[in-house]
Amino acid sequence: MNRPRPHSDAVPASAPSRRTVVKAAAAGAALAAPLATAPPARAAATAPAFLHGVASGDPLPDGVLLWTRVTPSPDATPGSGAGADTPVEWLVATDRALTDVVARGTVTARAASDHTVKADVRGLRPATDYFFRFTAGGTHSPVARTRTAPAADAPVDGLRFGVVSCSNYEAGYFSPYRHLAARGDLDAWLHLGDYIYEYASGGYAYGGVVRTHRPEHEILTLADYRTRHARYKTDQDLQALHAAAPCIAIWDDHEIANDTWSGGAENHTEGAEGTWAARQAAAKQAYFEWMPVRPAVAGTTYRRLRFGKLADLSLLDLRSFRSQQVSSAGGAVDDPDRTLTGRAQMDWLKSGLSASDTTWRLVGNSVMIAPFSVAQLPEFVREPLGELLGLPDLAISVDQWDGYTDDRKELISHLRSHSVRNTVFLTGDVHMAFAADVPVDATTYPLTASAATEFIVTSVTSDNLNDYVGVAEGAVTAVAAPVIRTMNRHIKYVDTDQHGYGVFSVTPERAQMDYYRVSDRTDPAASSHWVRSYRTLSGTQKAERVHDPV
Repeated sequence: MNRPRPHSDAVPASAPSRRTVVKAAAAGAALAAPLATAPPARAAATAPAFLHGVASGDPLPDGVLLWTRVTPSPDATPGSGAGADTPVEWLVATDRALTDVVARGTVTARAASDHTVKADVRGLRPATDYFFRFTAGGTHSPVARTRTAPAADAPVDGLRFGVVSCSNYEAGYFSPYRHLAARGDLDAWLHLGDYIYEYASGGYAYGGVVRTHRPEHEILTLADYRTRHARYKTDQDLQALHAAAPCIAIWDDHEIANDTWSGGAENHTEGAEGTWAARQAAAKQAYFEWMPVRPAVAGTTYRRLRFGKLADLSLLDLRSFRSQQVSSAGGAVDDPDRTLTGRAQMDWLKSGLSASDTTWRLVGNSVMIAPFSVAQLPEFVREPLGELLGLPDLAISVDQWDGYTDDRKELISHLRSHSVRNTVFLTGDVHMAFAADVPVDATTYPLTASAATEFIVTSVTSDNLNDYVGVAEGAVTAVAAPVIRTMNRHIKYVDTDQHGYGVFSVTPERAQMDYYRVSDRTDPAASSHWVRSYRTLSGTQKAERVHDPV
């Protein structure tokens, strides 16, 4: 996802961009003193303390992953490397009062892992609510709720997931997290990428800086990435959601750097900002330390979870293995030698989808798979949309599946040839809300064949088109949405202007996304309201509107 740059900053292709010049000048100081501008949001008044909340993730039928970060002493700030290794006790109970304890253990919070800890708890009952707490040096963490997945062979009447993406700390408050936490009915919640942003303070805040990153410089080192993750996890709304339900997360690009590919990123200057290999390794290490994620393949976020016989969820990593985007590397979007997924992940995805015996095959997907052309939009919409999506020719986004059409054709052909039905892609990244069919061929009319459906959630706070254009919320959608739907007949719904979240509910008969909007991302007490709902009925591979949320 490209960040917007004011039109007046445009430079000839032969000249270095302002970003490159500024980054090169600042990188030496940032690398030399990564902690100079990275104080904690608040220091521990007494030690030890749990300043960053507690979380759980990746639920299994018999277990769940528990997470926290302990601050053993006031000097043990995130990224500092200071502070003693500290024993941390954990316990799991069937009640919030923690009287019926069913599991307990001890882990060690080490400076080498930034005093983060994980407990991969097993031996629990399927489809059951549990409550857990950590203790260090006599200090207790908050008590949190988690939930195990249904047994693999269990019939399941329904599942409900919160769905979010693109949460820029500087751009606003995380009210969507607060509203999801308050529901009390989530089996889990999905974060589909851009959980953090890597930019320097003000580097991606077209609508203004509402609250400031830590560290304030662009994050480059392991200490930087740890400090940025820690800043996010001081947010009370984010802590509340992590304490309300298990998280299932994948990364996109901003957990590392804008428009990441396997060998670099648009927002990385080799040499001036160190090596790409070192930066990527630091970002990934911090991610796995600070997120309640259980990597099935080391160094990636692709893995699969199962929820009884109702659904399985294939989670993708669309950054670690991809070829460079064609806008930067030349070449064609349909070049069969270029890949988005990488060979091993594509084979894993295809075999998992065709072998699945569940009713629904869900795919956690960080970038849009449905085709999306914007060539005929009005200029005042097309230009900022080009910045938002990184459209080199203002027609397609080469950072999405549109930039890797051979991979998309291969996957869709596999779905068709193996009669794989009820595939639903759940997507983030584009800061807009969509409901769409994934057509077998988007060039034919009328569109008669759809291989899957896709529901895309808008951003939690990251800038939308109305933020870029500087007009009232809804104004851009009123102009752009009819044109987008006319040009892209498989797209049933688009909202370019909202900030919010989705609630995705699944039964044997249907899978439905309810889209919710928050009133004002700059208001910490923002309200929330339902906007629109779309579903796909079992066996149809088609998205259709419904007029009430589940």
